[in-house]
Amino acid sequence: MDKMITIGKSVYMETYAQFPLVLNRGSGRYVFDTQNKKYLDMVAGIAVNILGYGDPLLSEKLKSVVEDGLLHCSNFYWNPYAIAAAEKLSRLSGMERVFFCNSGTEANEAAIKLVRKYGSTQDPAKTDIITMEHSFHGRTYGSMTATGQPKYQGAFKPLVPGFSYAQFNDYESVKELVTSRTCAIFIEVVQGEGGVIPADPKFLKQVRELCNQHDILLVFDEVQCGLGRTGYSFAWQISNVKPDVMTLAKALGAGVPIGALVATGKAAQVFTPGDHAATFGGNLLASAAANCVLDRLADPTFLPHVTTVANRIRSALSKLQQTYVQLTEIRGIGLMVGVEMSIPVRPIIEACMEAGLLIASAGPNVLRFVPPLTITEEEIDTAMAILADVLAQLLS
Repeated sequence: MDKMITIGKSVYMETYAQFPLVLNRGSGRYVFDTQNKKYLDMVAGIAVNILGYGDPLLSEKLKSVVEDGLLHCSNFYWNPYAIAAAEKLSRLSGMERVFFCNSGTEANEAAIKLVRKYGSTQDPAKTDIITMEHSFHGRTYGSMTATGQPKYQGAFKPLVPGFSYAQFNDYESVKELVTSRTCAIFIEVVQGEGGVIPADPKFLKQVRELCNQHDILLVFDEVQCGLGRTGYSFAWQISNVKPDVMTLAKALGAGVPIGALVATGKAAQVFTPGDHAATFGGNLLASAAANCVLDRLADPTFLPHVTTVANRIRSALSKLQQTYVQLTEIRGIGLMVGVEMSIPVRPIIEACMEAGLLIASAGPNVLRFVPPLTITEEEIDTAMAILADVLAQLLS
């Protein structure tokens, strides 16, 4: 493993600060390194691998596409997997039209183009976009500019013009930024990289009304919090505040890269042929994976399971909070859980890894738990027991 990491460091661009771990296979909710050490995975590829590893239905569907020999045919032609996935996504969301791409940042770039075209057809100056402080929308130029965190932007200026940043969950700060030039407001229904912070339902309702009043498109970024993560198919269903535009990725392919832009009402008719494209968007392999995910979300037993195991992890974390004052807040929804600490969390993550448990962070002081949605109550207990042992070693 050390030799492999040394080679990786010599040939990879230094865009990641990887842990010294090489993973090469998975089973259920466990992953294994090249030394065959087993880890209970509470990261799931950062909320991607919602079906865990080796899911038989997903494996069967992907294998059938590979065996048919056609993984990609370009968007000059229709393919049955993409049509089926778009229809299922439309039905599940109650929205109308879908554009497939390859990632969350691509989905958000498509959303930026869509809302600016919508605004500019009314008034050439109506192209400004409001996003939230501490948000994260991606790392390409438009999505990076939409991201309300200067640490991602500093070295890459000049940024895309026309963006401003309101305070998350503060309606008045949003209202103050609205002008005749505003075409859209972007919101993560649960901020992920910003620290796992849910949007207040009242805030979402107020912003929805504001958008209706000024003919502004409301865009919800559900790249991380969507597709069952919160115990709902989409996080906006918790507050019943429906957006005009929604962006998805991560969990949609359960590990196969795919993103989606979903629109409804006036936003669904904005794009015309030539406005946008993605060479690999909606290819057969990725669309087959999306079909499998969407079928599982439609299973009436799937989301209740997410709620059950989410309650179990929250209960266990609350008990740890009673023991350790360093756990200052537990927040999130469903199986998107953040634990804010009064200390840096990196040593905790490293000690858990050594003990066979993978946990992510959301900033320097927040532990983030986004496990496969198929995780069992017993596996939650195992994870929490390892975390408890690590905290006892480091904090007692």
